[in-house]
Amino acid sequence: MAPVDTDRVHVLGVRHHGPGSARSVAAELERIAPELVLIEGPPEADELVGLVGELTPPVSLLAYVPAEPARAAFWPFAAFSPEWAALRYAAEHGVRARFCDLPAAHTLAEDDRAEGADGKGEGGGAGADANLDAKRPEHGSGGGAPEDGTTAPDGAESAEQEPGREVADPLGMLAEAAGYDDPERWWEDIVEGRAAVPAGSSPADAGAHSAASPFPAIAEAMAAVRAEVGAGPDGPAGLREARREAHMRQVLRKAMKSVDGRIAVVCGAWHVPALLDHPRVSEDTALLRGLPKTKVAATWIPWTHGRLAAASGYRAGVRSPGWYHHLFTAPDRPVERWLAEAGRRLRELDQPVSSAHVIEAVRLTQALAALRGRPAAGLEEVADAAESVLCEGARARAHLLHSRMVVGERMGAVSADTPQVPLQRDLAAEQRGLRLQPKAEPRDLDLDLREETGRRRSALLHRLGLIGVEWGRPRGDSVRSRGTFRESWTLAWRPELELALIEAAVWGTTVEAAADARVRSLAAEAALPDLTALAERCLHAELGGALDAVVSALTARAAEDADIEHLMAALPPLARSARYGDVRRSDSAALRGVAAQLLARVRAGIVPAVSGLDDDAAAAMAGAIDGVHRAAVLLGGDDEAAWLAALERIAVRESAPGRVCGRANRILHDSGRLCDSDLSGRLSRAASRGTPPTRTAHWIEGFLSGSGLLLVHDTALLGIVDRWLNGLGADAFIEVVPLLRRTFGAFAAPERRAIGDSARALGRYGEAGAASAGDTVDARRAEPAVAAAAGLLGLAAAGAEAGG
Repeated sequence: MAPVDTDRVHVLGVRHHGPGSARSVAAELERIAPELVLIEGPPEADELVGLVGELTPPVSLLAYVPAEPARAAFWPFAAFSPEWAALRYAAEHGVRARFCDLPAAHTLAEDDRAEGADGKGEGGGAGADANLDAKRPEHGSGGGAPEDGTTAPDGAESAEQEPGREVADPLGMLAEAAGYDDPERWWEDIVEGRAAVPAGSSPADAGAHSAASPFPAIAEAMAAVRAEVGAGPDGPAGLREARREAHMRQVLRKAMKSVDGRIAVVCGAWHVPALLDHPRVSEDTALLRGLPKTKVAATWIPWTHGRLAAASGYRAGVRSPGWYHHLFTAPDRPVERWLAEAGRRLRELDQPVSSAHVIEAVRLTQALAALRGRPAAGLEEVADAAESVLCEGARARAHLLHSRMVVGERMGAVSADTPQVPLQRDLAAEQRGLRLQPKAEPRDLDLDLREETGRRRSALLHRLGLIGVEWGRPRGDSVRSRGTFRESWTLAWRPELELALIEAAVWGTTVEAAADARVRSLAAEAALPDLTALAERCLHAELGGALDAVVSALTARAAEDADIEHLMAALPPLARSARYGDVRRSDSAALRGVAAQLLARVRAGIVPAVSGLDDDAAAAMAGAIDGVHRAAVLLGGDDEAAWLAALERIAVRESAPGRVCGRANRILHDSGRLCDSDLSGRLSRAASRGTPPTRTAHWIEGFLSGSGLLLVHDTALLGIVDRWLNGLGADAFIEVVPLLRRTFGAFAAPERRAIGDSARALGRYGEAGAASAGDTVDARRAEPAVAAAAGLLGLAAAGAEAGG
């Protein structure tokens, strides 16, 4: 090993996304004034460094394989990331900055090779806390460990530890040596809190508090840990980490030859000893020889604090990005400022929080820090004080406040000069034109489709959904499913949607063209139910050309498909589109014709299709019948009448399951095709002694599915059910109770209560209820009411005269 000249090369070991590290990096760069800054990250992004001054963090570098955009990795940066502090320093001082990590061209290609071998990416090297940059995901590093998008475009990491390797945690080892049981708390006390000025400090004290550089101590600590756990290809960090460090050293050697002045290297603390002591060049060359390579493109994309949080699954994430952002942007009196902001937010929620509350909360944080032996109050003390004083012990309110402030959700922005695929630029133009800017915080959007802007916004959201960019999600029922002029959406822009846009760029250069091409591709392979749903989505997205292609495929597929279940599943969305397509001024005549054909085929095949079904199949068929009935109602006219006639045949068919027969009878009754007396007769036959109890229970279940109010208003039907239950033997009763419990348990509580009241009335007044014919009237109890009614009607005198 040969040590480097530390007077010329300054290696700054950091914890990714640490405000204390970021502030220390900025101060150290000001002190050493380097000619070149090397930063841990993919070298493919070197040409993007010049855009740093135009970006608003949080942002992320995105490296992807153009031929297969799903193979990608992210390198996020926040305002409090040390690497971002280095990039900002270089931009503001005109200093050259480059990335020095292993190229993404190798790491993404390695994933390809590993997946070809065993179906998944090889395990990432490991050895340390990801924020110190030894326990790495499988795609390079930088800006805090990258998020792996290879197998999950949403950025979830998929790397695993190499088999047989024990993972060492340098942060945990150092914390344990210092007597801490929580590595996060130790790091915050030692590093992150060092630049935070304690309350009451003078400017001179504040300067002394943060003047000493932490980097020599960090380098010494990491050297001790690496010596303890071992390093290199055979150590716990593995071959991948050794290759990364070999490439960093090669970049550093070249920089030392090309630059006369000082060089600053900003990297994960774990790598510092490897960059201060260099092996022979031949050893590094051997490690890097034969690495696979693929073509990679890189760009900047917006990021969010939510995706920087460890709770999101990001391996190098921090517990509290909002708190860290606050520590970085408010170095003086951070606790006081944080609690003042908490008080302001509570007042916005109409909570009585005064300045006295805030003062007492600050005092409590100081007392808690002293009791817990901490050098300064941290997030735990602030959270406890906010709950106890500001929220007056209301834990739920404190948790809501704390969670919002701790994450501190915010979304970054990139400049117009950032490299983008044409589809991204078209979407950005659409967003500006419709005044619909992407934001990380979920927000509700209500659209009026009678207005031009509302229709255009709706069409854009539906088109994005068709190409897999789920910016907006319908709120409540499916949008416009009832033919209204309103749509309700929830919008939330997530960073991984940028990658989804890049993936969708293969379909076209504009959102409309990409959605059109995507629909045509789906239509070529979709099954019949999927085709009808696709037709409905085309109407929502106002894709007339694609709709014609879908209708053509739908007509051909409907003529070939003989599966009655496919036909029944395909009909409801098609009928909705045929009925409500004109809400968007779309011509849906062709859809109506296809829907009528499908309904005719369902009518022809429904009667034999319901015979011989088991319980599960009968339940599915009853649900399908409901869907077809709603579709027939939407089509109306002769189509609805013919469908009800088909249900008439099912309602009296002995071979049909009880649940299907009961459902058919309920639909006929609700449609006015079955009068109360006929319905009572059918229920009586279904509940007769000659019918198996389970069939009767299924009949009742199908009949009452969705609503039991009919039994409340029709005591004759309730009496039939009551007599049937009273006549069951013990074994039969035990057999049907679970079925009836499932039926009545699905009703709302007020419905069950009303049915119970009606059942009790049967026991008091007779089988058919108090108002039924044949009830015995208590003349004595009725006499006052009769006299009062006669008096109101002027019949009392006449009655007296007649009596006289």
